[in-house]
Amino acid sequence: MISSLQADAVLEAQAGSLHLTVRKAAMRDIGPILDLINGYAAGGIMLPRTEFEMSEAIRDFTVVYGGGRFLGCGALHFYSPTAGEIRSLAVHEYAKQHGVGRRLVSALVEEAQQYELDAVFAFTYVEEFFGKVGFQVVERGALPLKAWKDCLRCPKFQACDEIAVLRVLRPGHWHGTQAHSWGPAMMADDPLIQIPIPTPRNS
Repeated sequence: MISSLQADAVLEAQAGSLHLTVRKAAMRDIGPILDLINGYAAGGIMLPRTEFEMSEAIRDFTVVYGGGRFLGCGALHFYSPTAGEIRSLAVHEYAKQHGVGRRLVSALVEEAQQYELDAVFAFTYVEEFFGKVGFQVVERGALPLKAWKDCLRCPKFQACDEIAVLRVLRPGHWHGTQAHSWGPAMMADDPLIQIPIPTPRNS
């Protein structure tokens, strides 16, 4: 769930920047995606992924290329008929000044709209980035428990410090479906998953 994006990844492409190609990922992109994500995972910024996991999830992913180089990736993962998560956002260090982060989020939001989702959410350390692309900070407990499944293998699970952000895509539908989609019925599917609460440090 953790994103590698930094605040400057939201910058608009500068004059003379690369021409960016944004498209849905294909199997041939698994290698570059894994190299990028696992490179950040080695630094504790993202969760590591395996080739098997990527093969299962490749249809969630969108990639960006520029100048013949792989520049970044992101995924839209569905959690209910009305909501999805933007996850696995990663941009190469050399691509930060080309607006790749903004283009990725824009493409994933557009995809969510095509599927008529009411809202998309994300977990991040970079509140500023998501604020600039239309997301608002929300309480983590307001998100579906299914969204926390990946957290079970995160070393920070018991002391999570990520920020939950949400972008409502269809306001008229969202308020009417939120309680139904993320209410007791969904919680009953995962009764043993507890939302992480930061652990007090010993003095």
